[in-house]
Amino acid sequence: MNRIQEKLHTDHKLLSIYFTAGYPNLEDTTTIIERLEESGVDMLEIGLPFSDPLADGPTIQASSTEALKNGMTSELLFEQLKDIRKTVSIPLIIMGYFNPILQYGVEAFCEKCKAVGIDGLIIPDLPVDVYNETYKATFEKYGLINVLLITPQTSDERIRYIDSVSNGFIYMVSSASVTGGNSGFGTTQTEYFERIANLNLKNPQIVGFGISDQETFSQATKHAKGAIIGSAFIKHLKTHGITKIDEFTHNIRPVS
Repeated sequence: MNRIQEKLHTDHKLLSIYFTAGYPNLEDTTTIIERLEESGVDMLEIGLPFSDPLADGPTIQASSTEALKNGMTSELLFEQLKDIRKTVSIPLIIMGYFNPILQYGVEAFCEKCKAVGIDGLIIPDLPVDVYNETYKATFEKYGLINVLLITPQTSDERIRYIDSVSNGFIYMVSSASVTGGNSGFGTTQTEYFERIANLNLKNPQIVGFGISDQETFSQATKHAKGAIIGSAFIKHLKTHGITKIDEFTHNIRPVS
């Protein structure tokens, strides 16, 4: 069983953190991963920086730009991660856009992911139909879960199709906006969370976009298995660097 699938079977609500590889400094990637696991985070999304990040808000865009200036590349990321499984056991997911993966070579990229211990990919601009018809067999060959996204505008029919193609969790985008664009959830989002819960999908959902503190984490996970925090953590890194990571995560989900 894939590490993501194992983690989804645990009883508690999952906290996943996104950060941009190579930010704030080029060599910070593995230290951030190790410290996030030590702080009790359940899963990590490692952002592969890209020059045209369509779904990312200004905070993550800026971190991506800085990481690229620092010299981060796909090949360097794999080099940084080559020994990560000697110290880290939680699921690791690479989140990035399809262009760099296509340029690297989809099968070669998947093969590298398996070699360093990556468990899944999130590729926001890879349509589910294209994935299902062209790339799903390759992902499965290398034991990778492709995490697909839904939004409040996604029809129930489309959601059920995405659910049928998925074999991990569904990334439930909280609103039709870029990352970091909201603070708190209103009635519209609460109704959306309830609508998806009532579909009784086979794959659990993890909410992303708009989660920044204990309150929004609690709201997001009332009907979902977990929540993802990105922009708020990037802001923390900008202010504190790689110090006080446990302080950040414990403010989201206090240690019991």
